[in-house]
Amino acid sequence: MNKNINFILNKAARCHNLDEEEILCILEETENLKRLFSIADKVRKKYLGDEVHLRALIEFSNYCKQNCLYCGLRRDNRCLTRYRIEPQEIIEWTKKAKDWGYKTIVLQSGEDPYYNTDKMTKIISNIKSLDVALTLSVGEKTFEEYKAYRDAGADRYLLRIETTNETLYNRLDPEMSLKNRMQCIENIKKLGYEVGSGIIVGLPGQTLESIAKDIIYLKSIPVDMAGIGPFIYNPSTPIEDTKSSFFELSLKVMAVLRLLMPDINIPATTAMETLESNGRLIALQSGANVVMPNATETIYRKHYEIYPGKICLADSPTYCRVCIENKIKSINRYVSTGKGFRVKQNEMYCKAN
Repeated sequence: MNKNINFILNKAARCHNLDEEEILCILEETENLKRLFSIADKVRKKYLGDEVHLRALIEFSNYCKQNCLYCGLRRDNRCLTRYRIEPQEIIEWTKKAKDWGYKTIVLQSGEDPYYNTDKMTKIISNIKSLDVALTLSVGEKTFEEYKAYRDAGADRYLLRIETTNETLYNRLDPEMSLKNRMQCIENIKKLGYEVGSGIIVGLPGQTLESIAKDIIYLKSIPVDMAGIGPFIYNPSTPIEDTKSSFFELSLKVMAVLRLLMPDINIPATTAMETLESNGRLIALQSGANVVMPNATETIYRKHYEIYPGKICLADSPTYCRVCIENKIKSINRYVSTGKGFRVKQNEMYCKAN
């Protein structure tokens, strides 16, 4: 790394603040990235310690009314076997997840109108009676729907911005609006949820300059959780195949976010391990502090195919729980016994000369 990069990294570790040009400088760096990842890991340890929060992911429907070009769940994908899980079964899966030791449940689906406000609030209130934290990731909703979910007990909401570049967003997310996406995130924040967002790294047409702007946007919200997923081509979508792996770039984006937002929750994503063996462990040693093991019943997992080649499709939820804890122990980290809410700390910003 050149001297300028070292200066920028030292500034980020000390002040947790960079401008767009400095972020871009890090993203453009290709040599000896170990220092970036090491500093991000040290910042994680300083602010959050060595505990790793496990969040049980339940993918309860792969129906989606949207038609995003890059997503295998898109409405016009006729190659996908569709499924949806009835509310009572979702609740039963949640009870099992709690018995396996999970303190947080993540309910994720496509944007499926079948789950109206009445169904969702009943699911939420039943899950909250189990004394677990609950994250929802079910897409764009009205303010009234978000409020109903929050009133029923939902704690967190995850809605990835995907990209803040309006031209790129309009091309990849037809029938949707970046302005509305941002408004949804603002509404989620207003209602008192812990706010989760993030981007896809490597989208066709995306530039490093736009990623730098994405990072600044996530910090400006500010998010409580940032999910960074590498783009993985799905042949059942109309988007072009980049024939590239974006694991390393995703890791850099994740590390920069840790430097700029030292006390937020950052997951080591499943998509990272789909691209790189032990990708989640690498991410945990580069600034991440959360893992979301799949608690979806095995018979449905292969049909939640946002991208192909997802890991652990044949594994049972119980096996996934034991497996990930053993992996976490192998890097001298430990599974948290808490619910993993963000504990905001006073960040001291400074001016680097």
